[in-house]
Amino acid sequence: MSNLSLRDAILEELEFQPHINAANIGVAVENGVVTLTGHVDSYDQKISAERAVKSVKGVRAVAEEIQVRLQKGAGTADDTIASRALHIIDWSADVPDNAVKVIVQKGWVTLEGEVDWQYQKEAVERAVRKLSGVIGVDNRLTLSPRVDIVDIRKRIEDALKRSAEVDAKDVHVRVDGNVVRLDGKVHLWRERNVVERAAWSVPGVMKVEDHLLLA
Repeated sequence: MSNLSLRDAILEELEFQPHINAANIGVAVENGVVTLTGHVDSYDQKISAERAVKSVKGVRAVAEEIQVRLQKGAGTADDTIASRALHIIDWSADVPDNAVKVIVQKGWVTLEGEVDWQYQKEAVERAVRKLSGVIGVDNRLTLSPRVDIVDIRKRIEDALKRSAEVDAKDVHVRVDGNVVRLDGKVHLWRERNVVERAAWSVPGVMKVEDHLLLA
């Protein structure tokens, strides 16, 4: 696919997403590497734009330089953002009580603390980034060590074999203690995400190093 054709496909995908205001997003493409510039109204739109671009066939890498510019009157004081963030986290059934500490400075939210699973870490960030006034999230949540580490590699490989979205023979899993390294190739960003989720879903995994290539 030519650079121009891929750029057109990306612009169409951004326009297709109803929750993304693509009017002020710039797209440049060179050999499958996409650079996003411009600005959006919220941090959630910024993340959504990046995810939408990664879903387009032919995209090999994304350099995301989009800025968040809140609409006039949409800004919220840091203490209000912090209070709302704690409230929404406390209401989440996915996260243990008092597990997360929230720090807000000029709209940037920093998350600190310890949770048991990667999906909990991701769930907290998804909830917080949608709050009004948030212009960025620094997710520093760590995973608590788990003692039930049993054949991590086999469990990941079995999960990949069960998946209809991934060709398991093209993915190579190496495990060193509680660190997983993923090598090999996938065809789409979506497949890459499936492999990462499979690795994070195994008890005992504390870190996933993704070296998968898009082929």
